[in-house]
Amino acid sequence: MKLSDFSAQRIGEFIAGDPEGWPYRSGPKLVAFFNKMGFREVYGQGFPSRATFAKEKVAELNGKPKLKDAFREMLDLRLWLEVTTGTVEACAVQINEILKYDGYEVVRDGNFYKVRELAGAVIEVENRFAESEELSELLIEEQIQKCRDKVEVGDYSGAITNARSLVEAVCVKIEADLDANALGNDGDLVKLFNRVRKLLNLDPSRQDISESLKQVLSGLSSIINGLAAMRNRMSDAHGVAYKPSRHHAKLAVNSAKTLADFLFDTVSYQIEKGGLKKK
Repeated sequence: MKLSDFSAQRIGEFIAGDPEGWPYRSGPKLVAFFNKMGFREVYGQGFPSRATFAKEKVAELNGKPKLKDAFREMLDLRLWLEVTTGTVEACAVQINEILKYDGYEVVRDGNFYKVRELAGAVIEVENRFAESEELSELLIEEQIQKCRDKVEVGDYSGAITNARSLVEAVCVKIEADLDANALGNDGDLVKLFNRVRKLLNLDPSRQDISESLKQVLSGLSSIINGLAAMRNRMSDAHGVAYKPSRHHAKLAVNSAKTLADFLFDTVSYQIEKGGLKKK
């Protein structure tokens, strides 16, 4: 996660608690806050101003995965129990007014807040899936974010594993919703996808669809076969036989996102048209 210098400075001010409505953090509390992020600071003589210290630490975290942990910590709802002039919701809005210029936003996730990329919300899950405890829009985006995080730190094998996990989770959820005798995840992604493809009437051997659509449907199978093969040969699941590069990982992640999006759209479309019914 990388912010502009301007944004990083403003986030430092928020953490220090100088703007109205934010929990005030004393020097010792700021030291404790940033030490949770991996620093080893000590409060004592010669300590800079609170705002200066916070801005410097945010600058050091900028571009590192730990910066996301700082957002979770700074928006801990319990901190506002003693604040009488503001709310955590209002402060989250202030953060988002800053972060949007860097392509990020904070979103409520249970009792905490988390960071997600604005451009990352590729999967738009219909309301019919929103109640699912097993698979929700936020959980899908979390899996996608894990992929991105691993690409950012050079863990390309891990990113490929997460890309496959995303597709598996989507297929398992769709099969469970549409088939009373769903087999679930048996570890064979190709077989799982073929079952889901049949449930969604996406078999390319159908005679009532055009040749161009058949090619697209065959391409979906190629994505699945490719993800399965990449996971076996390049991921961190079984010991890496071939070390993947960044572009390999990006290909796997983007393919998984596109496929998951298409599958959900297909379910929504066919249910609305009356071609499918949830069990």
